Amino acid sequence: MCNRYISPTEADIERAWHVGRQNPFRWWDEAVHPRGQGPFIRGADGVRELAAGQWGLIPPWAKEAKLKFSTNNARSEEIAEKASYREAWRRGQRCIIPAMDFDEPCWETGKNVWWRFRRADGQPWGLAGLWNTWVEHATGEVHESYTMLTINADAHPLMRRMHKPDPKLPADQQDKRSVIPIETADVDQWLAGTVRDAQALLKLAPVDAFDAEPLP
Repeated sequence: MCNRYISPTEADIERAWHVGRQNPFRWWDEAVHPRGQGPFIRGADGVRELAAGQWGLIPPWAKEAKLKFSTNNARSEEIAEKASYREAWRRGQRCIIPAMDFDEPCWETGKNVWWRFRRADGQPWGLAGLWNTWVEHATGEVHESYTMLTINADAHPLMRRMHKPDPKLPADQQDKRSVIPIETADVDQWLAGTVRDAQALLKLAPVDAFDAEPLP
């Protein structure tokens, strides 16, 4: 799971993902937390669009924009069935979430020690997500929102060390979670490919892709 990350600047996003300068200015938080505003990239017909919205997907059936439950992270193993995400997944509403770095808690000392994760090559992360546009019936106000996908990391040498372990479960069945990076060469496949194409990209990043260390 991820509950805070740092967003790149608009110029950095345009340069890294070639979305061009035709995008209207949209405000977002530099440090993004659940229900905060963050940028995401979506695409159709080969054209990439930079958008901004709430980090916490508002599903089509929601009666109000402010949800009583968390939707900032979505387990990739459940998105085809889970009510909050299945319509976005079925419709191909996939997005890239740009992040300079993200933070995760490590409990190996018995206390919560935050770690920061950057890319080893110095480039921003492009994390797999789903987006949705929700319109408030009473006012017609349009709300953009997105969720960040995660995947089981129990076997990953680095990411399995994050998050508080459940003492009732064995070490290989903790359901530790990791974000899912989409590499630059795979962006169009993720944004505009078939469901099968997208499923092929739902995988953990190799450990050497990470530059990770505890925060002081």
